This record gives sequence, C-alpha cells and structure tokens, in this order.
Amino acid sequence: MTVALQSPGLLRALIPVDNAPVDANLKGDFRKYLEGMREIEEAGVRKQAEADQILKKYEDLVSIRQFLMTNLVKGPQSSSLTLRIPTKTLMLSLGNMGDFPFKNPDETQYKGPTLFVRGTRSHYVADDVLPVIGRFFPKFIVHDIDCGHWVISEQPEAFRQAVVDFFRNLDTD
Repeated sequence: MTVALQSPGLLRALIPVDNAPVDANLKGDFRKYLEGMREIEEAGVRKQAEADQILKKYEDLVSIRQFLMTNLVKGPQSSSLTLRIPTKTLMLSLGNMGDFPFKNPDETQYKGPTLFVRGTRSHYVADDVLPVIGRFFPKFIVHDIDCGHWVISEQPEAFRQAVVDFFRNLDTD
C-alpha cells in the first residue's frame, strides 16, 4: 500500500492481504511467534523438522508454522537455521510494526484497481475501516475468505482464485 501511495506509476493494480491503511494493534500472536522463532535460533536447529517441533508449542496450525518457517535460512558461517531478520530486531520493532505511514487520505491516493483480501476471522480489516480504505484507494473491492489473518497460508486455493478472478476482470475492463 505504501509503494502504491508513494509511487502509483509503478503499479498496474494492488492486492493488500488482510491489512488496512490504518495503524493496527498487532495481536499477541506476533509476540508468541517471535518467541518461538527466538527459541529456534537459540537451539541452533539445522533442519526444518526440528524448527517445526519447537513451533508446535506456539502454533497448532501446520500451515501457519510452515509460513513462519519460510523466514528461516542457513547462516552464512554455520549450518544452523537463522531468521532473515534477527528476532531481537523484530522484537524491538514490534510496537511500531502495525503503523501505517500515511495519515491523511485527502493528501494522497492510489487510483488504480485494488483488491483487499481479508480473513473473516481476523480483525485487521474491519468493516469500520472500509470508508478509510475507500478514501486512500477509491477503486477498491473487498473479497472475504473464511480464515484468520494468515489468508495465503490458511486458504491458499481460495486466495489464488480471488487473485485470478481479479486479474481476469482487469483484462476485461
């Protein structure tokens, strides 16, 4: 969303996934996930299966654990898995991670086609922010998917179909 508002000419269309152009309070899950990722780093695990065993203490859904593990890479000087961004850095940024840098939709807009995909069991794109979305992104539509915040991980086929349909409709406009 930020790129679209800063440099709208770079995009033909925009698809925010379960995020809105407002400051958001991150749910407690984020801190819990970071604690799990920190435990993985401290344990010096070498395999995804070992990391998954640790994450099971923090998250029941395998799809979310798999998504979290996409942030793990082999360290350059070690065979242990590390986070692409160190957990310490993420923990220190957690308080501001949900902030949106634009505050006034009258000052900047993205007027290209925009598909907001939201999880119906997530609080990040509530109905009461739809008017703000419309002010920043006047050509927006919303597609709801029955899931939580991790839309792509929880409902990959429903997400894929929503994106395909959106792009097909762009081609006919």
